[in-house]
Amino acid sequence: MQTRPRAFPLSLLAAGLFTALLTAPAAYAQSADNSLKAGTMKLVHGDVRVIDARGERVLHPGDALAPADKLVTGSDGAASMVLRDGTTMMLGPRSRISLDTFSFNSTTNEGNLAVAVLRGSMRMITGLISKANPQAVAVTTRTATVGVRGTDFIVEVDDPAQ
Repeated sequence: MQTRPRAFPLSLLAAGLFTALLTAPAAYAQSADNSLKAGTMKLVHGDVRVIDARGERVLHPGDALAPADKLVTGSDGAASMVLRDGTTMMLGPRSRISLDTFSFNSTTNEGNLAVAVLRGSMRMITGLISKANPQAVAVTTRTATVGVRGTDFIVEVDDPAQ
């Protein structure tokens, strides 16, 4: 008997995104407590992990993200996160991204955001950094750098091992 791979429930990701967008502006005011925090995990489905200076660990909704974190989703994994400036990122299955740079001043809305999509898919809805200075947001892949001029886009990177 042949089994088919399980499809990711897109309705679950859409519900998480909707919740994240409703709560993003109020939840990310800068304070002494979150000045080093880049953002927060909102939706985690299946195998979703972070690799940071402390090693590798499983992520859960509400977990903090820091600049330089690498996020990895398994074959059944998907996740959404909201950064302090309101930028929302969603990862599909078999994805790997690196949050290379994140800084944000909530008073001036100035900052920098650089994300590397190493494998898989990522949807990004840009936040206040992009609105204040679109040149301050960059998404890179192995072969290209995307200059962000819009507010909602998807990046897909094929896995070279396949």
